[in-house]
Amino acid sequence: MFRFISSCLLFGCCFLAGLEQATAQEKSIGLLIGMSNYTGDLQYHRYTFQESHPAVGLFYDQSFCPHFAARAMLSYATISGDDRYGKDSATILRNLSFQSHIVELQANVRYMLWDLDQKPITPYVFVGIALFHFNPTALDTNGQRVKLQPLSTEGEGLSAYPDRKPYHLTQLAIPFGGGVLWAVSPRVRFGLEIGLRKTFTDYLDDVSKTYVDETTLLNARGPLAVRMAYRTNRLPGHQSDPYPPNGTPRGGKYKDWYYYTALTVSITLPHSKKPGSMSAGSQHGGIPCPPLK
Repeated sequence: MFRFISSCLLFGCCFLAGLEQATAQEKSIGLLIGMSNYTGDLQYHRYTFQESHPAVGLFYDQSFCPHFAARAMLSYATISGDDRYGKDSATILRNLSFQSHIVELQANVRYMLWDLDQKPITPYVFVGIALFHFNPTALDTNGQRVKLQPLSTEGEGLSAYPDRKPYHLTQLAIPFGGGVLWAVSPRVRFGLEIGLRKTFTDYLDDVSKTYVDETTLLNARGPLAVRMAYRTNRLPGHQSDPYPPNGTPRGGKYKDWYYYTALTVSITLPHSKKPGSMSAGSQHGGIPCPPLK
């Protein structure tokens, strides 16, 4: 904790100094391309190629000193989960699945262990804040993709379940992670990055708590909601299985996460320098950041 607080204070000093020397800061634009995954009630492996999807992002970086930089990034990813990949017969029999596209706008602060002006490669860590939009869907019996949130499959927003509020499709998350940067030239950098997202919702997959009363759901949201809430009876040999009683467990208690593993490439933008704004031999300008001890 002391190291984290010290890092924040050091970054604050660098940021204030950087504001006074804005034209001397190193600025770059870049591209992130990788694979996205999620952790939740319909995922049974920390990482699986069966449920991986392409992720892409465009970002803008600005350094304030050799060890600290800030990033703004707009990204697009897809996540999914399916009970058919479950580890036991109970989850396979539940037969739930989902897919969601995530659009995210994030800002983070990155700490690089070594100065890339001195060494060609450095590990780094980052933490920030993100605003993301998701919208879980699933296939109905006709093979059409259906949006799940309006159906209140677990009674969200129904008067019979006042403790279950509708979940918002646009929410905040805490992005954090790390990676390695490689300066292949003075202006071009390649990277390998792992980014995790701590969310505050258990509904990325539209699965969280328990089944609700079938009649209540039918009267409030219609037959489609009932069909999408309970899907065991789609399986061969289970077409006559009854809808579960009210309160039967449907999901777990932990919040959902999403994350990606990606390659990055960035190009430093040319910039003009104010006379006297940089010390001899420095490419970052401003007050140099003291190294962490």
